Amino acid sequence: MLQTQSAASTAKTTMLTETTKVVIHQAGSYDRLKVEKADLAAPKADEVQIEVRATGVNYADVVIRMGLYASAKELVGWPITPGFEVAGVVTAVGSGVSDLKPGDRVMGVTLFGGYSSALNVPRKQVFALPESLSFVEGASLPAVFMTGWFALHFLAHPRKGDRVLVHSAAGGVGGTLVQLLKRQGCEVVGVVGGSHKVEAARELGCDHVIDKSTEDLWHRAEAISPRGYDLVLDANGVATLKQSYDHLRPAGKLVVYGFSTMMPKTGGRPNYLKLAVDYLRTPRFNPLDLTNESKSVLAFNLSYLFERNELLHEAMSDLNDWLAAGEIRPLKTTTYPLAKVANAHRDIESGKTVGKLILEP
Repeated sequence: MLQTQSAASTAKTTMLTETTKVVIHQAGSYDRLKVEKADLAAPKADEVQIEVRATGVNYADVVIRMGLYASAKELVGWPITPGFEVAGVVTAVGSGVSDLKPGDRVMGVTLFGGYSSALNVPRKQVFALPESLSFVEGASLPAVFMTGWFALHFLAHPRKGDRVLVHSAAGGVGGTLVQLLKRQGCEVVGVVGGSHKVEAARELGCDHVIDKSTEDLWHRAEAISPRGYDLVLDANGVATLKQSYDHLRPAGKLVVYGFSTMMPKTGGRPNYLKLAVDYLRTPRFNPLDLTNESKSVLAFNLSYLFERNELLHEAMSDLNDWLAAGEIRPLKTTTYPLAKVANAHRDIESGKTVGKLILEP
């Protein structure tokens, strides 16, 4: 049972809320995703308790399950509950929280723990859910938008008219990047891994779409932009990083935010020999070469940026403004009940999904 409003609003009680959550006790495949009951304490000072209606699934969650996500190991360890973004209803607030109350619709980001039916989140990471958005849409936005916003508006600063290559353009982050780039007035070349994703990439705003399952990626990229690209956004890792860099024009920038091609497409377990080989094959960028070629390589991991509260609030303010203005829109979603979390992980690993995957507790 959730707390009553009177108890929740004071949050000065030790009353516990029962929550259902996904717990991973040790690294492995889909069988490590255990759905368990647990007690959730009342929120502490400056915390908000949320009854979760929807949780975003990100590729990082897969890497966490495999035991390969650095910040998860450093900051939490085992057991761990994945999940970076949720949407739901406030059920209780801790002392010091005066601008939210039980019943408010919210979305938020959390440093793990989102695969839950209820959780406590620091107030600074909770935001009002616009009335125009459903809970599913709300949970589809924060992590991918913050990733795209940081890549473009903090690191790369694309200019109107820039020609930009976006890998995985029909996925969660990729689809967000496409929309943000079109808002900036860029010419966007989207790369997808299957013919069923081509139309989705076009609908998001891509000016050109390269289907690498049916055509040579780099031959087509060169044909579209013989002089190279002002910006390339790459979460593939070793499979494309070198070519992505090579296809920058002078003053071009490569933004790296993932290494998905090092991970398996099926089976749920990493191939450690392949990981070692791919690690050795990953290009190293020499500062002397970067200087001589007038190119830049930028990289980040969003989970290490949660302490930068000012960036989080700036990004979420922009998100609300641009949603309200119709300049961006939520991605297409596929939903799963919490008990089918393994299916969501299989699907996102496959590389065949379009848009955003959502768990509904």
